[in-house]
This record gives sequence, C-alpha cells and structure tokens, in this order.
Amino acid sequence: MSEPIKPSVGRGMLHLFCKATPLFDGDSVVAAVKAAEAAGVQVVAVSTLGHKCDAAFMAMHEDWQVLRALQTGLQRAGLEVVDSYVSLTEVSEYAKGMPEEMLQGRLYPDIPPRQHHMPAWCFYPMSKKREGHANWFTLPFDERKDLMHEHGTSGRKFAGRVVQYVTGSTGLDDFEWGVTLFAVHPDDLKEVVYTMRFDLASSVYAEFGPFYTGMVVAVEELVATL
Repeated sequence: MSEPIKPSVGRGMLHLFCKATPLFDGDSVVAAVKAAEAAGVQVVAVSTLGHKCDAAFMAMHEDWQVLRALQTGLQRAGLEVVDSYVSLTEVSEYAKGMPEEMLQGRLYPDIPPRQHHMPAWCFYPMSKKREGHANWFTLPFDERKDLMHEHGTSGRKFAGRVVQYVTGSTGLDDFEWGVTLFAVHPDDLKEVVYTMRFDLASSVYAEFGPFYTGMVVAVEELVATL
C-alpha cells in the first residue's frame, strides 16, 4: 500500500450501509472485519432494522487507504454498499477552552463507547440552514456559541444513557456533520433526538438527512442474521 492518506489531526470515519447479494459469504465478511481490526481500525458492526439496508459498519482509522481496504473486503464478500458517509473526527470551534483531555477524546475517541453497554444505535447526517430567515453562517460567532451551549446542555442530560459522536463532513460528503448515537435502550435514541430538536440551534437552523437504526452486535452474530 502506498503512503498513508490521513488528516493532520484526528481520524477518518467511514459509515457503510450494506445489503447482502447472492454472492454473500459470511466467513469473508468476518475475515474482512478481522483484517481491518488487525490493521488498527476500530469497527462497529450493526444489525439494522428497516428496508434501507441489512447491515451497517462504522469504522475509524487515521489512514483513508486502510478504511478503503475494509470497504473493498466487504464488497468482495458479497455485500452491496447501498449508502455511505465519510467524515473526520473533529473538535468544534465552540469547544475552545475545554480541558485538553476532553478535546483529545473527541479527536481520538473509542468506538463503541467503553463506559457503558449501549447496544441501541442510530446514525443521521445534518447541516445548518442557509435560508434567508435562518442562515446559521451569518450569525455572529458569540450568538452561535450560545446556541450550541444550550444544545450541549440538553444533550448532557442523557449522560449514562446516550453517547454521541459528531464528526465533520464539510467538503467530504453531502451534509456537514455525521451524528452517531449509542444508547442503552432504543427509546433513549428517540428521547434524546426529540428533546434536542427544541433547542434553537436545531429547531430553527438544522436540517437532517436519513436515519439508520439498529443493534450493535459482534460481526459473527451479524453475518448469522444475513
């Protein structure tokens, strides 16, 4: 493999949403995930609900080429990638002044979260609006910071029930951020998204893409369901 392609700080994040084809080979899917993990990739396998896809893989690594190798391995194992999302871990501009340990935790997190057993999972992309009456990017920085502080305060009420990963995708994919939620119970996912949509940063200025929902499982269990 040629020289690594990686961000100057943080890690690449790849979400793959897949359906099984007639060429599906479960053993090869497991082998592709294990090979990626051996190369240092953190991989979360998700058994998804609904018609959009059969399985999801959330993968994180510094080197985009290593992430691409995982994608290739899954495709060769008979999984069709029907949707995807590419992003980078990041520290928000509104997080300046936070302890260094917390900032590093956002740039170099662990997936899945280690502190709690959180099998319920969802992903959705989002952007901020640029409409005449609601243009996030024309607001003064201090006003945006206050709105995001309110938004963060709402989210922190779910500590111990939900862990959120927000990764940046401006210039990389169709939306500006990808949001991944891990939760103890499925209704925790519903409640946290509903609660935070009442914050002005969301109710006035946010727009959302499709939601994907499922259960975090071992890859061996995932392929057994397919």
